Amino acid sequence: MTASGLAEARAQPDTSPPQTSQRTLLVVDDDEDIRTLVTEPLTKAGYNVVTASDGPSMFAALNAQPIDLIVLDLNLPGEDGLSLCRMTRANRDIPIIMLTARSEAIDRVIGLEVGADDYITKPFEPRELVARVRSVMRRAYTPMGPTEPSPPKRAIFQGWTLDFENRRLSDPKGRVVMLSGNEFSLLKFLVERANEVLTREQLLTLTSHPALIDGSAQRVADLQISRLRHKLSDDARASQLIMTVRGQGYVLAAAVTFE
Repeated sequence: MTASGLAEARAQPDTSPPQTSQRTLLVVDDDEDIRTLVTEPLTKAGYNVVTASDGPSMFAALNAQPIDLIVLDLNLPGEDGLSLCRMTRANRDIPIIMLTARSEAIDRVIGLEVGADDYITKPFEPRELVARVRSVMRRAYTPMGPTEPSPPKRAIFQGWTLDFENRRLSDPKGRVVMLSGNEFSLLKFLVERANEVLTREQLLTLTSHPALIDGSAQRVADLQISRLRHKLSDDARASQLIMTVRGQGYVLAAAVTFE
């Protein structure tokens, strides 16, 4: 390249993707080629990416540094992805995207049931992967604009407290109940529309990828509500909190106070 060409190149505006180095992603897959296929587009998108090949190395990475999102393969040696997702959800509030070669609806349902925030099937387009990661990250870490009016910080209903700022649910005795990203979004949606009947499609539009809103929608919505009822100690056979409205959907039947 000539000196004039070099000077012209240096003068060009920077078109590299915005840096998101403050966000660290953990990619867990036993296939080195797949780890590379996942890591490269995410690194180009500006994320800091660390990798693991199985459950022990995954938890070693989680204990070694803050992780903002996990891309977790379903089929792993030893503990599979579903078990690892369930174990992670027991004590960590980290967004999880399941990575699987399966495309059947039941696998997507099970992944959501154990606490995954989204899923992506192999083979995948790198742009779709990055878009899914950004979408889940936005849902989990949306910052509040400085000029926006201050929203309520928490909602209180039947002794329960949903902390919007810390994305945390506390029971009437003050004990913290762990929620997945989907569970938090679903409960927040319900309390903000307390005593209003919400259809299954409304609930799925909020918490799931549009591809899930098909013939399996009722099954997925019912599973999500069932998991949330369990967290709220709300017996489905005699529900006093999240009530089923036959033929329509669900309603949070409670007085809600916002603070």
